[in-house]
Amino acid sequence: MHEKILSYLDAATEGIIELETLLTSYPALAPESGGIGEIEKAQALEAWLKQHGINDIVRYDAPDSRVPSGIRPNLVATIPGVRSDAPIWIMSHLDVVPEGERSLWSSDPWKVVARDGKVYGRGVEDNQQGLVASVFAALAFVAQGITPQRTIKLLFVADEEVGSKYGIQYLLANHSLFGKDDIIIIPDGGSADGTEIEIAEKNLCWLKVITQGKQTHAAMPDKGSNAFLAACDLALRIHKLELTVFTARNPLFNPDRSTINPTKKEANVPNVNTIPGEDVFYVDMRLLPVYSVARALEECRRLANAVEAEYNVKIRFEIVQSNESRATPADAPVVRLLSDAVRAVYGVEAKPIGIGGGTVGAYLRKAGFDCVVWSRMNETAHQPNESADIANIIGDAKVFAMLAMQD
Repeated sequence: MHEKILSYLDAATEGIIELETLLTSYPALAPESGGIGEIEKAQALEAWLKQHGINDIVRYDAPDSRVPSGIRPNLVATIPGVRSDAPIWIMSHLDVVPEGERSLWSSDPWKVVARDGKVYGRGVEDNQQGLVASVFAALAFVAQGITPQRTIKLLFVADEEVGSKYGIQYLLANHSLFGKDDIIIIPDGGSADGTEIEIAEKNLCWLKVITQGKQTHAAMPDKGSNAFLAACDLALRIHKLELTVFTARNPLFNPDRSTINPTKKEANVPNVNTIPGEDVFYVDMRLLPVYSVARALEECRRLANAVEAEYNVKIRFEIVQSNESRATPADAPVVRLLSDAVRAVYGVEAKPIGIGGGTVGAYLRKAGFDCVVWSRMNETAHQPNESADIANIIGDAKVFAMLAMQD
């Protein structure tokens, strides 16, 4: 059976290019990016799956009045296995990011170009590499009439690129899809050699800091309260929390520490000779799991109180985004089974790691479901001339198929 499955995938290049081409032709952009959402892409994918024999497909539509269809589609395709417990879930997302500066592309970003063993186009890697690999792993069984040992569940979600409110967050809040023993793989991150299995994420908080002072002429600064000056002092104090408070280290992550960085800065006054009465900046906090977001906010508030007293200003915070989750245990079944499959296909030893970036895995772990993020990829996501190696798509499909064949 193994040989038939692997041989099918070795001969899948033409079908992979066909599906990548179809999916890329539908710019599944969120309304925040000026798009209509994922509906057209989801409908095209569903039709393609049914044409190729995958017929057990259920839609879970999240209402969203901002898009013409009024919905953001989430799909689950099921391929029944010998055992119905502890299915293999492979979760990918339908939405993509905009193409960015068009002049930086060598070809139309919404038309796939296949060249030198790669496919080029917006979304071909993020997240269509994982999506297409999962589809062909399932087709390897369906097309040959082979029943996998474990049931395969292909989950295609909406809204990953701008927060997952209408994707995995909606599904977790409104539908009971997952079981505690399910094997959940998210092929939306990884390394070029496939040796990194992401099991943990730093706790994330994006903080907006608004400083209110008193505007005055720059020639008479004592008549005002310089909001910009106060904000600069606070930004430096908040950044130093990395060295003074959040000092733990964890080698699972790179970098191995919590990172707290002032980032975006909004414009204040338009002219040089005015002391600004208001200033706004943002902080990106990525905390090791031993530190809660609430603890970080307490420390920021303590520092803000001191700056308020020193500069005669008022400072308030707004949370732009926040998420925290536990780690998937390094010895969890999903980690062991995936490591075995990666070794069998790629001949490498995959190790658990933690990351500073955020994925949909955090929502699943927070809800109590062990999951991992893994793929073998070039990491060209969000770049011009985004690409995916066809060999990686085939190899990852073999890994997923191996998982479905394991007891």
